[in-house]
Amino acid sequence: MSTQVPRLLAGLVDDAAVFPPGNAALPDAVTAHRRHRAAWYADLVGPLLLPASDLRAGALTGLVDPSEGLVIGLIGDTGLDGLPAALSALAPDGVTARQVEAPVAKRGEDPAPGVAELVALAGRLDGASVYAEIPLTLGLMDALDALARARAGGLPVAAKFRTGGLAAELFPTPVELAAVICACRDRELPFKLTAGLHHAIRHRDPETGFTHHGFVNVLAATLAAVEGAQVDAVAELLAATDPLRVVESARARRESARPLWVGYGSCSISEPLTDLIRLGLVNGGYET
Repeated sequence: MSTQVPRLLAGLVDDAAVFPPGNAALPDAVTAHRRHRAAWYADLVGPLLLPASDLRAGALTGLVDPSEGLVIGLIGDTGLDGLPAALSALAPDGVTARQVEAPVAKRGEDPAPGVAELVALAGRLDGASVYAEIPLTLGLMDALDALARARAGGLPVAAKFRTGGLAAELFPTPVELAAVICACRDRELPFKLTAGLHHAIRHRDPETGFTHHGFVNVLAATLAAVEGAQVDAVAELLAATDPLRVVESARARRESARPLWVGYGSCSISEPLTDLIRLGLVNGGYET
């Protein structure tokens, strides 16, 4: 592992270049991902995230050499029933899906049926981690219980939550997100996040007026939760806009493995990398 990217940050940022707001063309995203994987900061970068609809249509054919062994994360935009076809389309191109992520319900819907279906699918996959994207609405805790039971039974399942979007209600409050983190902690259930984590420290976007969670805030909050902090203390770290407290928490544990929080998808790798360099958490010699 690179000495410039500490163990705490390994694989923190999945490459979601093709998703909004980046919306990169697939050929450009594949080319850029190769650069990331060969760069000095490669240890920071997780797999390239790609939608099941593109993969099912064979969009990678001709873009990758089967011998290069591209590793991706499959995002289930086709519904759960479309995932097997998307996965089967990968083999001819020598592509491996390290993880499968799919929503199990819309806001306001009971997530239980979708969780049960995704857990059943996980039992048929060849070792890929499976993340159930659960809305922060009624039924959430029961869904987490079901995932925890499946994981305790040996299935590589975990949770995924949205932390932003195109409407204010898609941004959970610090208390809401803290409650979710602590709920996963109590169940020993890893989780991923997606959307809205554009910068390291909590901030207000001047264009939209939305207040975004900071990914280093989330890191510090998760570290505190794992060490026994309760919802109010975890929420304080999520709400902090002064970098000092959250950065020091992360710096003190930089050579430890990151607990509980698997990582998040970002349409930009350079933005989080630049923030981490500026905060002194990554020893980069330049910004990209």
